Amino acid sequence: MRIGVPKEIKNNEFRVGLTPDSVHEMTAHGHEVFVETNAGAGIGASDADYEASGAKILATAQEIFDAAEMIIKVKEPQAVERAMLRPHHILFTYLHLAPDAAQTADLVKSGATCIAYETVVDSKGGLPLLVPMSQVAGRLSVTAGAKCLEKINGGSGVLVGGVPGVEPAKVVVIGGGVVGSHAITMALGLGADVTVLDRNTQVLSNLSQTFGSALKTVYSTKAALEKQVLAADIVVGAVLVAGAAAPKLVTAEMIAKMKPGSVVVDVAIDQGGCFETSKATTHSEPTYIVDEVVHYCVANMPGAVPRTSTYALNNATLPFALALADKGAKKALLDDANFLPGLNVHQGKVTCEAVATALGYDYVDPESALNSVAASQAA
Repeated sequence: MRIGVPKEIKNNEFRVGLTPDSVHEMTAHGHEVFVETNAGAGIGASDADYEASGAKILATAQEIFDAAEMIIKVKEPQAVERAMLRPHHILFTYLHLAPDAAQTADLVKSGATCIAYETVVDSKGGLPLLVPMSQVAGRLSVTAGAKCLEKINGGSGVLVGGVPGVEPAKVVVIGGGVVGSHAITMALGLGADVTVLDRNTQVLSNLSQTFGSALKTVYSTKAALEKQVLAADIVVGAVLVAGAAAPKLVTAEMIAKMKPGSVVVDVAIDQGGCFETSKATTHSEPTYIVDEVVHYCVANMPGAVPRTSTYALNNATLPFALALADKGAKKALLDDANFLPGLNVHQGKVTCEAVATALGYDYVDPESALNSVAASQAA
């Protein structure tokens, strides 16, 4: 298969779809890999590194799309990239379609086969291709929040860990999944007073066993959530409904009642955000203030540490990318019941139920979509 790796063009996005090591694996399987020049610069990988791994370097994204059958990226394709997609393309990347009507419409129109990292599952119902970036984002959420607490950045001037004789910051984490647990790890490591809210008692029990008495666990009701949010210096929004838009758990009214100079970090912003006052920001302009509360809502947080993020992501995605290249999209997806939910759009059909529901499309289950197209082609 001919595989293309374009340079990421989202604001301050320095990750890359394949590392040189991953390219070597692809070429060892007999595939051709085309990499846009300087695509790996952000992770310290030169064009020469990619060439040594067997890749061919092309000058422009248009050349990559023209040469490739499968496009491997990190972030969702931007409008100029979506215009280059054709029906024969397989697109393998993060998509986050539920809150993004424009992207979904373009992918449907393109006729391409679009597979989202974030909706691939494992045998336990987890999200293995989202986990590495959730780990990174969870840890970054606390360091970003700590920076936002500094007075020069609009915060209240509280040091997260405090010092002897002065109380530390109160960090509240909404959601005890992968993002939440890694935010907790970082916040406790910095010496914060940390509380987590979740509606799954087993999750709370597991977190309590992991972190011990240093972590406060609270069952999330509306009243409990409001109480914790209003007392917090930093609130980390770490909720996830796979493939769907994030629920707006913290209302604008709650934000207005928070302490002046407090901070909210919305890690769910890729799925629309879990604070009513959230809007996506970029690494170049990461924050804004509403009712004296600093909002950090960067939609590609792991892009701040692209080397760590890219290698962690490739560790998870490479086996799936190899399956797509070795078998083709239809066979790779139908052979693996856990991979199949990754199919979000296929030849004009929306095949992720959460996306179809959120955006008003007719839902076609992925197996039927793959088989019906094959049948029509055979006819």
